[in-house]
Amino acid sequence: MKKRIHQIDLFRKYPHDVQEELFHNLISTAKDTEWGKKYGYKDIKTVKEYQERVPVSAYEDLFPYIERSMKGEQNILWPSEIEWFAKSSGTTNARSKFIPVSPEALEECHYKGGKDMLSIYVNLYPDTKLFSGKGLSIGGTHHPNELNSKTSCGDVSAVIMQNLPIWAEAMRTPPLKVALMDNWEEKIAKMVELTVQENVTSMSGVPTWTYVLLKRILETTGKQNILEVWPNLELFTHGAVAFGPYRQLFKEIIPTDKMNYLEVYNASEGFFGIQDQVGTEDEMLLMLDYGVYYEFIPMDQFEEEHPTVLTLDQVEPGKNYALVISTNAGLWRYKIGDTVRFTSIDPYRIKISGRTKHFINAFGEEVIVENAEVAVTKACDATGAIITNFTAAPVYMESGKRGGHEWIIEFEKQPNDLQKFTQVLDDSLREINSDYDAKRHKDIALVAPIIHAAPQGTFTNWLSKKGKLGGQNKVPRLSNTREYLEEILEVNGLG
Repeated sequence: MKKRIHQIDLFRKYPHDVQEELFHNLISTAKDTEWGKKYGYKDIKTVKEYQERVPVSAYEDLFPYIERSMKGEQNILWPSEIEWFAKSSGTTNARSKFIPVSPEALEECHYKGGKDMLSIYVNLYPDTKLFSGKGLSIGGTHHPNELNSKTSCGDVSAVIMQNLPIWAEAMRTPPLKVALMDNWEEKIAKMVELTVQENVTSMSGVPTWTYVLLKRILETTGKQNILEVWPNLELFTHGAVAFGPYRQLFKEIIPTDKMNYLEVYNASEGFFGIQDQVGTEDEMLLMLDYGVYYEFIPMDQFEEEHPTVLTLDQVEPGKNYALVISTNAGLWRYKIGDTVRFTSIDPYRIKISGRTKHFINAFGEEVIVENAEVAVTKACDATGAIITNFTAAPVYMESGKRGGHEWIIEFEKQPNDLQKFTQVLDDSLREINSDYDAKRHKDIALVAPIIHAAPQGTFTNWLSKKGKLGGQNKVPRLSNTREYLEEILEVNGLG
């Protein structure tokens, strides 16, 4: 682990050299693939040539190649044999994406990220007792690929778990056959039964589903808090959604200042960031030697036909960028759908600021997910509230009426004053987003937000109706249409 910390320090110090070398390795490795031949990878000598020849791709652009790989063709996007496809459930949309997972991506990206997470944690907390117990993780599921039974598809967590080395499997709980069960309710019940008997020292997962499991454990055991079940618990590694709105939720059931929280940025497409400092909530070191070459589109140009695409040495702190990646699984100049903001460029640290499709901009207010999460957290702090989930959408202008935003917020603990909660949320959004503030000025374009305090189970009911319970599925925080909001209101009779 100490050796690896030295290597991490090297890419902190020489980020551009590391990315440049990695770029050439990717191009050289893929030069004889169908994609590599199509775009003349053999002749590409510079990043500039690469950017001029190879188009920026959305999933729809790469799908014909991915589909052929799923049917069994090889050497299409990447030369290694592709036996696994991560089913991306980053949103609740009915259409799934299937992301190829090469042996190199598993070993040099996903597993390397997991090991680095431990290395960084131990470096931050050298007196840790983490290895005296087991790590709990909630996995997804995988199944044979319908197009080719020799390959498999599933949540990236399931793909990773299924391929773990024996030593890693011995350090985790519950057993694989339980972790990969596809019936969510049965899985939770079995996980409770088995994990309460273990000495769990760490947990990893999406905050929402991890909290569901912890609550069920308390209900089943009759204990007051999780430390009565696992007294040596010291770490929760979390990702997929911002932790800010959930922090108080976890403090309530894990009431100790000795509990540590570590943010990571991992997705079906790769492992990208790890929190490397104490007390820097949701700020992560961009991991530069995982077989991923990074480019960035400024969000103010994202909708343009030919936007400027920047390399790492061209980014600026404080600006929002759409992430573009080229990977050791054959995703070439791929728009992952996430937006990031650099908090530092020496070393390169990022915050996830939202999704390229998840925002509200019905009236020019340009509210992004990061804005919403900060505002909700401040409103919770001001009113003693604790939330489990939320979503928001525009209220469109009608004849004689101004527009606004409508929120559905599921509270674990109700605010002591919902009106004050609404006021603080609105004020916070105005403070951190000048476009929103301008539209809210004297209610010119936007009136104060409408908030539905939804009963517990609201979002679970909706996800269940869509067949999206558990695993990597998460609720879209913001939408520029009312589709999700109307569905949730209808399913739960909140209309």
